[in-house]
Amino acid sequence: MTPQHTESTPVLIVGGSVVGLTAALCLAFHNVPVILIERHPGSSLSHPRAIGYTSRTMEIYRAFGIDHDKIPQVPPDFKLRRARVESLAGTWYEESEWMEKKMMEEEKSSFSFLDFSPSLGGVIAQDKLEDILRETALQRGGVDLRYQNTLVDFEHDDDGITALVRNDKDGQEYTLRASYLIAADGHRSPVREKLGIQRAGRGHMQTTNSVLFRARPSIDEYLQRGVSQFSIDQQDFKAFLTSYRDGRWVLMFPDDDDVDRDEETLKSLIYRAVGRSDLDVEIITTGRWEMTALIAEKFQSGRIFLMGDAAHTLPPNRGGYGANTGIADAHNLAWKLAAVLSGVSMPELLETYDHERRPVAWLRHQQIFARADFKAYLGDNVKLSDEVIDDIAMELGQRYRSKAVLLGADDDMLPPALRPDQWAGQPGTRAAHFWLTKPDGKKISSLDLFPRCWVLLSESAEWKAAAVQASQESGIHVEPVHVGVDVQLDDDVAVFLQAMGISAPGGASLVRPDGYIAWRATELSSDPLATVNDVLRQVAFARRLS
Repeated sequence: MTPQHTESTPVLIVGGSVVGLTAALCLAFHNVPVILIERHPGSSLSHPRAIGYTSRTMEIYRAFGIDHDKIPQVPPDFKLRRARVESLAGTWYEESEWMEKKMMEEEKSSFSFLDFSPSLGGVIAQDKLEDILRETALQRGGVDLRYQNTLVDFEHDDDGITALVRNDKDGQEYTLRASYLIAADGHRSPVREKLGIQRAGRGHMQTTNSVLFRARPSIDEYLQRGVSQFSIDQQDFKAFLTSYRDGRWVLMFPDDDDVDRDEETLKSLIYRAVGRSDLDVEIITTGRWEMTALIAEKFQSGRIFLMGDAAHTLPPNRGGYGANTGIADAHNLAWKLAAVLSGVSMPELLETYDHERRPVAWLRHQQIFARADFKAYLGDNVKLSDEVIDDIAMELGQRYRSKAVLLGADDDMLPPALRPDQWAGQPGTRAAHFWLTKPDGKKISSLDLFPRCWVLLSESAEWKAAAVQASQESGIHVEPVHVGVDVQLDDDVAVFLQAMGISAPGGASLVRPDGYIAWRATELSSDPLATVNDVLRQVAFARRLS
């Protein structure tokens, strides 16, 4: 491969959309320098795809300094509603909330969403979110973003990856040497294809055309009823219409004939969908995309990791599984790469990325086709149970199983996802949210304790002392948090004990930098230091202790 490499980087990210940018931001947060290359000149080709981001995604961005005032949150009582209509100005046939009926009844009768998280879902067009991610990553430093740079070829060996890159602005080619490569290069992923990684799942469902446009006078008046998504149902015209809430709308319709339509034809379709011809329509851009449901057979090949659509393509759905799943991929891998690159963890830690994230992708694939919207697409090659897991469980209650988690005696029989109030601190689950007060009077979420390092939560001075000593001996940064001393609970201590599944005062819970519980002790160990060291040797793959 020529020319000779002149640059090196710990991590090379291929793909600069929302998942690649999130990976860059997560790695920068953990002080890992990255180079990101993206063949396009900017965000999402000016054609945003995702608009809704889950509570878990907002928790992740909140941890990295993207405050809620930068990404608009939905109101606490928000329910996504859609309508089947002849057109916006025509007959409205029926309206519905975008949630399974059973889940709606459970939510109304038993819990409030804010009981589980400090963050509500976010509403922002993907290209606008990418602007925020780019700005935040660059401000943090250590991130080299190279747009209009294309991966031409790569070779990988036991020590790293050599990538041949073309700068499309001047046509010059250069090589990069990276310790690790993240492929966030989309559903057609050239990296995945070269590696020969196959995919399985429902497969291709349909090809869709999309038209992004503005209309004058504004058609936002049709949003006043609280409906933001519209299924256009005319005898010879079926389409989907929605707003990005910034003056832009998108019309999507099946590409049944594989015909390129000119601007006047596209405008006529917009007029039909709106039900008015008195509009000045500006077509911003068009697109054609394939609706597929496919999961890669593995998310890791040596030092190369698949992420986002390169690893899993999931059709637009009620749970918002597409972009949000990829964002969680980045969050899961970044701290592990940082630990291995710094030398404190063994490379085997990286294998847990595939072991944890691929089952999540498969569960989401199965859940899509268990729900009413997509059952019609279910093929003979997809097997699933009839159980629909509610959206809160799928967002905040999925459970990891890997060597980075020490399961209890009965934990292997637990379900793959439950609502947070149905968990009780089992290893592999997201640590519960509860409000705390610091000595300076600042109110924080328990989730605010976790983003940068391992945390040992307890009410015991013995566990705290063990964590301090184990951190020195293992090289793994473990921050001890003595509940009742370092932080005060806003609720009764029983809330903390129940949420973490431990006893007072001798229990302890070890939480990973991604906020997932790695291990817990229900009572005080006879040798806390030896116990913590042994746990870190296993779940953190601590190099000094191996």
